Amino acid sequence: MHRYRSHDCNALRRADVGSTVRLAGWVHRKRDHGNLLFVDLRDHFGVTQIVVDTSSPHFATLEQISLESVLSVEGEVVARSAETVNPNIATGEIEVPVKALEILSRAEPLPFPVNSEQPYPEDMRLHHRYLDLRRERNHAIVTKRAAIIASVRDAMVRRGFLEITTPILTATSPEGARDYVVPARLHPGKFYALPQAPQMFKQLLMTSGFDRYFQIAPCFRDEAARADRSPGEFYQLDIEMAFVTQEDVLTTMEGVIHEIFAAHAEHPVDDLPFRRIPYAEALLKYGSDKPDLRNPLVIADVTEAFRGSDFGIFAKAIEGGAVVRAIPAPGAAAQPRSFFDKMNDWAREEQEAAGLGYIVYDAEGPKGPIAKRLDADRLDAIKREAGLADGDAVFFACDHSPAAAKLAGAARLKLGTDLGLSETDAFRFCHIVDFPMYELDEDTGQVVFSHNPFSMPQGGLEDLETKNPLEVLAWQYDVVCNGMELGSGAIRNHRPEVMYKAFEIAGYTREQTEETFGALLRAFRYGAPPHGGMAPGIDRIVMLLAGLPNIREGICFPMSQQVEDLLMGAPTPISDKHLKELHLRVVEPPKVKVAASGS
Repeated sequence: MHRYRSHDCNALRRADVGSTVRLAGWVHRKRDHGNLLFVDLRDHFGVTQIVVDTSSPHFATLEQISLESVLSVEGEVVARSAETVNPNIATGEIEVPVKALEILSRAEPLPFPVNSEQPYPEDMRLHHRYLDLRRERNHAIVTKRAAIIASVRDAMVRRGFLEITTPILTATSPEGARDYVVPARLHPGKFYALPQAPQMFKQLLMTSGFDRYFQIAPCFRDEAARADRSPGEFYQLDIEMAFVTQEDVLTTMEGVIHEIFAAHAEHPVDDLPFRRIPYAEALLKYGSDKPDLRNPLVIADVTEAFRGSDFGIFAKAIEGGAVVRAIPAPGAAAQPRSFFDKMNDWAREEQEAAGLGYIVYDAEGPKGPIAKRLDADRLDAIKREAGLADGDAVFFACDHSPAAAKLAGAARLKLGTDLGLSETDAFRFCHIVDFPMYELDEDTGQVVFSHNPFSMPQGGLEDLETKNPLEVLAWQYDVVCNGMELGSGAIRNHRPEVMYKAFEIAGYTREQTEETFGALLRAFRYGAPPHGGMAPGIDRIVMLLAGLPNIREGICFPMSQQVEDLLMGAPTPISDKHLKELHLRVVEPPKVKVAASGS
């Protein structure tokens, strides 16, 4: 028999009654029934009940042993009586009376219980993450994550992709976030950067003659935490394909994503193919380029119905370039006046908007302050454009396009929830396509890349040379699930002359482009295939499939919201000796002076 165990703690069944076995695991729970002591022994696989009575030489030891101590026990499997069977665990029909006992490790008093899902402060749980991971829910999440990643690898290999790893120490690249940098000891004053993504390396693999590449790639970005974004580092399914069109990439990747979700989801998953929605249409109909399609509401443009109308607030705004978006509220005509007042308060207080106008269409005709200022033709036009029927209501967002889309999109989500219209147990996917190549930076007013600087413009060099940059569309795309961007991708710019021009429009000189992307440009000069790829986020996939409210809960050893590793104590200061070796010195940020209060 094995030194520690012959079976795991989820293996034994009624058929094993009479067998002598050895089990090892943690003391999960104890129940003292006077003459009998029951102990739940837990390992990675499950729980088995062991038992001793007062006549056993091991009774006193088990009675005194602390929870989470580690034991190895030996005994003969017996069947539980019918009234003591536990249907909630796989081993619930048997138990093991202890004949031999070895204490492998004694546990000190715990900072929080492991055998309970009672919430505890995040900083405490992260500081003792090894204990937090013993809890059933967290242990199951990490196990599910491993199964998802195994399915991803299998799906990619079956589709002819090669798993190739790319460097972690590399050069800085303008990916849109701050780099983490590493000082180069042997090259004073110079730094490596941790990759925000393996973007250039995977493109170089295509120029090296590989046809289909993937890896579960670690990515590093110095940015703040969000519910759907892990700070510091994250993992993505990084892929690239040679000699492909946009549709080739979308078809391949939606097949992989559908396969993964179908295998691991507990709720219905959209059938293939996923919907393709142009970026401009997504902003108009859903108020977001990450639409949650579980919500059936569709926003409509009703600007013309208000243009030149007697509703002066909207009419004057339209003359100044504003638009009006209509957000339908099916069945809301039956709601009390307080429902509409609360929507207005929400718009003002939470969205920092002027408010949400509305019209109620009931059997007696349109009602509300706005309805009184519009003639019948305009009211009919709004009803028609917004797809309304008697008994429905409609809210309005009036502003310049970006702000109107943002407010209308937020109102759409709120109405879908408040009116009980949105699905809660489904996965709804789409691809967002036809992204603009450029946008204006809100702070500087400069033309900048809107999505991925390595993308091919849809009209090639001709579009870059002849069109307003803000009208140029790119072969760029996102895959979205339930209002969350799962991943982005693009058909790449593989022609040096097009790449120079694309970066010139974004403010790069030819010399700057050469300096930053020299390796890629040199490779392109020696023959590069058309290629494209995508990078769905592994952490976001796990978050959705495990039903987690926060992305960090799906990561084995996550950073805190303050981007600190509370378990290992990082980041930490380094010694003066180490700084000297790296030719660095620390400059403390200036201290903020607090003005003394006068009397």
